[in-house]
Amino acid sequence: MEPTVEQKHNRLFMTLAGIVITNALLAEMIGVKIFSAEATVGLQPAHLNILGFTMDFNLTAGVVIWPVVFITTDLINEYFGKPGVKRISYLTAILIAYAFVMLLLSIHLPPADWWMDANSKDDQGNAFNMDFAFGKIFGQGQRIIFASLVAFILGQLVDVFAFQRLRRVTGSRMLWLRATGSTLVSQFVDSFVVLYIAFAGIFSNKQILAIGITNYLYKACVAVLLTPLIYIGHTLIDRYLGKEHAARMSENAAGESKGFF
Repeated sequence: MEPTVEQKHNRLFMTLAGIVITNALLAEMIGVKIFSAEATVGLQPAHLNILGFTMDFNLTAGVVIWPVVFITTDLINEYFGKPGVKRISYLTAILIAYAFVMLLLSIHLPPADWWMDANSKDDQGNAFNMDFAFGKIFGQGQRIIFASLVAFILGQLVDVFAFQRLRRVTGSRMLWLRATGSTLVSQFVDSFVVLYIAFAGIFSNKQILAIGITNYLYKACVAVLLTPLIYIGHTLIDRYLGKEHAARMSENAAGESKGFF
């Protein structure tokens, strides 16, 4: 039996919410690993001179999948407006906080002797403490966790605000402008807020600014490159909902998205 319009509406929201929550959680978990973006694509380190510091594109692994969150948030913004983005953002932040509490508790559980013995050497035969490694990987500093959550919520609010402001100017046209433009604005805020909260007093303001600029350059390039995916997602949703209903949802979303909070 063909699902009703309301069922399609609810299924779409649940699907987009699941994508945001899953990728945000994964990004937080894998974010403890720092990788070289240049080496990943076979290039030499950039050695950018930013504010007197030599900066390379050494980034957290989480940035690999954060663009999925950006794209999905823009699609939620388009069809469900600020109310939809806020509901998903707050729920995601609560679930991330819950996940880190559970990880913290698991770190402090006493390890079984056989588990420690069975995993005490790597493939090259080098001994290591499995329980210590587990704690180092998943035991991120509470300040960094707090910074990440604050930056996520603030970035999402800025994104929906910028998106809807641009939509008032462009109407239903120029999806690329409001989608990519809002992402560029929100990620600028996110990049510096998370660093300042996490590292103020540890790094100098100049160092924080240099790291933030490097991170933002990467995020801005990715946001621009992924713009076509917004159109692909938009087209798939229009087909699923029906173009007329999708357009009506978009107009309603714009009407419900006034103000910042």
